[in-house]
Amino acid sequence: MILIKDGRVIDPKRGIDDVLDIVIEGKKIKKIGKYQRSEEYDRIIEAKGLTVAPGLIDVHVHFRDPGFTYKEDIQTGASSAAAGGFTTVVCMANTKPCADNVDTLKYILEEGKKTPIHVLASGTVTEGMKGSRLTDMDALKEAGAVGFTDDGIPLTDELLVQSAMEKAAELGVPLSFHEEDPNSIAQNGIHAGEVAKEMGLAGAPSLAEEILVARDCILALHTGARINIQHISSGNSVEWIRLAKRMGADVWAEVTPHHFSLDEQAVKKKGTYAKMNPPLRTKEDRYKLIEGIKDGTIDVIATDHAPHSEEEKARPFTEAPSGIIGLETSLALGITNLVRKGHVTIMQLMEKMSLNPARLYGLEGGSVEEGKEASLVIFDEKEMWTVEKFASKSCNSPFVGEQLYGRVKYTVCAGKIVYEDA
Repeated sequence: MILIKDGRVIDPKRGIDDVLDIVIEGKKIKKIGKYQRSEEYDRIIEAKGLTVAPGLIDVHVHFRDPGFTYKEDIQTGASSAAAGGFTTVVCMANTKPCADNVDTLKYILEEGKKTPIHVLASGTVTEGMKGSRLTDMDALKEAGAVGFTDDGIPLTDELLVQSAMEKAAELGVPLSFHEEDPNSIAQNGIHAGEVAKEMGLAGAPSLAEEILVARDCILALHTGARINIQHISSGNSVEWIRLAKRMGADVWAEVTPHHFSLDEQAVKKKGTYAKMNPPLRTKEDRYKLIEGIKDGTIDVIATDHAPHSEEEKARPFTEAPSGIIGLETSLALGITNLVRKGHVTIMQLMEKMSLNPARLYGLEGGSVEEGKEASLVIFDEKEMWTVEKFASKSCNSPFVGEQLYGRVKYTVCAGKIVYEDA
């Protein structure tokens, strides 16, 4: 048994914020209350001054396995997740081969079972991620797919998207969409704004995102499908989603820590380490994203953890791949840039990083309750640390060298301590 003693327990599901003890037996939380230290416990975690919350859930990660394991693999990705306080992740399907078939999906899930956390996986929406024919969604769901996405490649055929939504609604699973109309983009990875002009680039306008966001909100309203708009970057996209929710569409929205923490100016300082799809946009867009987080328009904080090698990121800006890693800085960026600045409370942050992700996919998790699985993150909200080393294979983060607040001390998954701060 494990006793977590005197921690500030946050349960966003039940609204609990109190100093309590937690007793873990096996994989479950046995008791929550006040208990004496004793020799009956195999381990006592002294959590005075620390926050104890539900294990974080990331619905948007790229573990690059199979096909690109020089960037990341399922084992190192899971280690990175555990170091960041995550006990469940949902892998995207754009591997090589992509997860448009049962064999690849099962490989990902079987490898995930070898890790200390819960590794779930999506299937692709279309065969080969080519955007022309739907996959066998029935077979993929039966094999364990928790949802479907062609993340990384936008779907431009609206009739196919409508068919995918109708099928997903029938299966009762969410669809996640990467919203960037390629016809509106000259160069990806950088906003079509003042920084792009300084670099002599046309860039990617927010219009490219907004066109597809509006389309899919309308289709979701008419099909009844649950959809997740991934990595929102545009303030106008927030408005479209706010309207769709008001009209009754089952639309969910995620934002990344880098999009609510940085704007297009970061490209001048960080170069390719600030190149991502969709790109960092204006300061005004960033403020509107934060407003969307505050008023509940944006439901989920997800990392879009996207490892790349140093050699790839060292290429010229137009040739380097887009994307950054994020699992090990996500919680701290939320605390530093949202909680400490008064935008949200710790309770609200845990709602966006644990409870709502669980609800989106219909998972157990997002709460601290007796009889439920003991998957928890224990962190020091006030501890400042410098971003330096990563458990990930990759280090492509624009936050290297930055000082952030909020350090993960322990991650517990299914009753086992899977990460402990050295």
